[in-house]
Amino acid sequence: MKVLHRTILSLVFLCFLFNLPPFVSAEEEEECENRDSGGNRALKYKTGGILSILIAGGIGVSLPILGKRVSAFNPENDLFFLVKAFAAGVILSTGFVHILPDAFHSLNNPCLSSGPWKDFPFTGFVAMFSAILTMMIDCFATGFYQRSHFNKAVPAVNYVDEEMSGGHEGHVHVHTHATHGHAHGSALVAENSGPSDLLRHRVVSQVLEMGIVVHSVIIGISLGASQSAKTIKPLVAALTFHQFFEGMGLGCCISKAKFKSRAIAVMVVFFSLTAPIGIGIGIGISRVYNDNSPTALIVEGIFNSASAGILIYMALVDLLAADFMNPRMQTNFKLQIGANFALLLGSGCMSLLAKWA
Repeated sequence: MKVLHRTILSLVFLCFLFNLPPFVSAEEEEECENRDSGGNRALKYKTGGILSILIAGGIGVSLPILGKRVSAFNPENDLFFLVKAFAAGVILSTGFVHILPDAFHSLNNPCLSSGPWKDFPFTGFVAMFSAILTMMIDCFATGFYQRSHFNKAVPAVNYVDEEMSGGHEGHVHVHTHATHGHAHGSALVAENSGPSDLLRHRVVSQVLEMGIVVHSVIIGISLGASQSAKTIKPLVAALTFHQFFEGMGLGCCISKAKFKSRAIAVMVVFFSLTAPIGIGIGIGISRVYNDNSPTALIVEGIFNSASAGILIYMALVDLLAADFMNPRMQTNFKLQIGANFALLLGSGCMSLLAKWA
């Protein structure tokens, strides 16, 4: 229980640490900002933002993968459920509070023509469609692997007549090199649940990274293209917090997927670089980029809607539901309380950042 309290206090401290910059920087040097054109200062903040977001994202996604050395991030440890619940809350809040409202704002912007964008709720439609598509990918990929695995396993299992099985219906005769025996038909399912779960973790981690990468690039471009230092300062702090804990959620999924070292390295680097690359692109096109142009609004709105649908589905179904319905948590009341608190803390802290970003 002491370890649980320490973990919760650590999460609260991290939230305070990452939320501190917006509080102290919102009014800091306001008078100087009004006298400065903002161009050089904005570029300085963007450069610093690239470095801080890169480091935060790299550390966040790497911590759970180093679970063998850090007990709190070991999937076999109860603390792993708390960390994952907190990270899932961050991802859920990102989808509902940050990305989806931005998508509504883009596709309902007055700069767009009245039709068809104002005649139909495309934001909700695209988010719903992306969530359904994510579920289909998850379902078909897992089902394909299970069917191929069962087909390979069938020759090793010989069904026998009811007379030979002693009247036990639904039993199978399992051959091994040393012994013969019979077991219920569910034995094969139990034996294959491990590989099936492993594939599901791999599908979840890859789809989740796809959704995170899409919106990370978009928000990076928006930050890089901005010319207001007052806007950039709190946004960098918010994105640093966001990338760190979103990386933790992704890292938890990657650690359970048991990829090879090269694949893990590629996923970690890919996640860590997306937001900084987006900022770099935004800096490069800042002089010609118009975030109020119809093309920019439509592209941002559609991609943000799709990303929100993916993240909301992944957070609710593949991260939260899978863990909260886990028998290990269902039989441990203290773990349930801790996980629910971590979920509320993660979603609450990330929602609070919507005031500045």
